[in-house]
Amino acid sequence: MSGIVLSAAVRQNLLSLQSTAALLSTTQNRLASGKKVNSALDNPTNFFTAQGLDNRASDINNLLDAIGNGVQVLQAANTGLTSLQKLVDTAKSIANQVLQTTTGYTTKSSTTSTALPAGSTSANLVDGVAIKSGEIISIAATTGIPAFSITLGASESLAQLNTSLAASNLTASLSSTNQLVITTTNDAASSTIGAVTLGGTAGTATFAAAAAPVADANSQTTRANLVSQYNNIIAQITTTSQDSSFNGINLLFGDDLKLTFNETGKSTLTIKGVTYDAAGLGLAPLTAGTDFLDNSSANAVVAKVSAASDQLRSEASSLGSNLSIVQIRQDFAKNLINVLQTGSANLTLADSNEEAANSQALSTRQSIAVSALALANQSQASVLQLLR
Repeated sequence: MSGIVLSAAVRQNLLSLQSTAALLSTTQNRLASGKKVNSALDNPTNFFTAQGLDNRASDINNLLDAIGNGVQVLQAANTGLTSLQKLVDTAKSIANQVLQTTTGYTTKSSTTSTALPAGSTSANLVDGVAIKSGEIISIAATTGIPAFSITLGASESLAQLNTSLAASNLTASLSSTNQLVITTTNDAASSTIGAVTLGGTAGTATFAAAAAPVADANSQTTRANLVSQYNNIIAQITTTSQDSSFNGINLLFGDDLKLTFNETGKSTLTIKGVTYDAAGLGLAPLTAGTDFLDNSSANAVVAKVSAASDQLRSEASSLGSNLSIVQIRQDFAKNLINVLQTGSANLTLADSNEEAANSQALSTRQSIAVSALALANQSQASVLQLLR
């Protein structure tokens, strides 16, 4: 108050006490908050620099949630791929079982030459009468049996003819009566041989119309059961693909995944999805009585399943590579956040040990200042005693 007059000594001690109290308040605030810079008034440069570092760390931290979800999307797809691979392997195993079962027909299609090529032997089919050198054996194409044509050489052997017939799933033999017999192999056991002609120079050997194969009821029942098992697997492939999603994103059912790795949105990764249901893998249900009838149809399924397996393995490799990239960027983001927060802390955090020591020193100084102020007031107390 302006009406109160203090001595110079008292005023000096009061100013010292006020200064000490201000310093003690600052120290206590630092101890309480843990920071030496709490506002722009404390240190504008450090405050705004630290704020910028904290803001960037916060922005990157917000991206971590999306990156973490992206990792889970990839993990879900990887889990789906693993299951799909097992299902495809099972489908392939079923198709291979067809190849290991007994032939589906008790009698295969065959055709026999009607004239006796009396001079023909397994070493040389050309006898010069019924079958002549330069003549052409032609077989019309039917389901499972490609068209066949060969010009007989002067020393055409049965082994040579069979080598040529193999591509058409046919085999040739000489009967006990020396007739040339052409029969389907196990690969085309369900097929009926087309018309066989022997043309060229005037020969006398002709071939009867081929008889249709005779199905084996037990074997075909077994194969029909395998068709049913195969179709169940195909259905599971589709549902597994549809179920391989996380948070509404399914990389195995046509969805894409886009991830952002920095706060400016310039660092991104787009992972293209695939459609790996049964149709997407080139697989389809089979029909009992039409498929798995013979080795050729089973081999066709094995080829498709093998191609599907190759697709899955290729996608698994690509997915694994992308997962590694995302996990590396996730770890990088976490480490970068730590660097930014550490930099901010270095600019604003107080040294608790130093501030604790300052607090003790200031408390002592405050006590001394109070005592000094009391001593300064003793002279006025002496005057009071004289007045009494």
